Amino acid sequence: MMAARTLSVLPISTASSQFDCRKLCQSSMSFPLNLKQDVLVNSLLDIPLSLRSSHLRPLFRKPRAAVATVLFSLPTAKPERASTEKDSKWSARAIKSFAMAELEARKLKYPNTGTEALLMGILVEGTSQVAKFLRANGITLFKVREETVKLLGKSDMYFFSPEHPPLTEPAQRALDWAVDEKLKAGESGEITTTHLLLGIWSEKESAGHKIMAALGFDDEKAKELSKSMDKDVILSYR
Repeated sequence: MMAARTLSVLPISTASSQFDCRKLCQSSMSFPLNLKQDVLVNSLLDIPLSLRSSHLRPLFRKPRAAVATVLFSLPTAKPERASTEKDSKWSARAIKSFAMAELEARKLKYPNTGTEALLMGILVEGTSQVAKFLRANGITLFKVREETVKLLGKSDMYFFSPEHPPLTEPAQRALDWAVDEKLKAGESGEITTTHLLLGIWSEKESAGHKIMAALGFDDEKAKELSKSMDKDVILSYR
């Protein structure tokens, strides 16, 4: 009898407990839904009352748009000449070539942008007449990179170049040579990638000059290029 009595009680208590549990779950589920969103967030995150949802930063942010550095001129070691450079600006191709040179220096993990990087930048830009001239004479970006590594070696794999690797002294002199040649000519127009390449060639002891010479560039080709320094500018207006 005791066993039967116990069995008859168990279903009743179990059913009532299930009913109470169901009511409790429904009430607990409906309670947060009636709260305001800011109160719910604050309670869940357990933050002080002095901080409200308006002060909370979103958990997921939209990625910021990349900011590109736009250059209107190239570095010079002769600041006193800045006023005269207003009449002679660098061409868009030359400026892009310089930006690509910095990128090539960073790819090779070099601490500076040298004449070899300026040469690679001209070839990476690729649309100028001097870049086409170099490729026609067998001087390609792949060959210049290969010669650069042979001459200067590989950088430490754990080294990270700065965002804008500073110019080496020969590279800076090459830029200034290009500007000087344009000013000496006394002609209007832009300083082109041809000026830039001949500036690299003028630095006899630089890595860029040595690489160009190793790949077959010589004074005769330099003279051929010097006759068409402003050709890039003429084509750019067509």
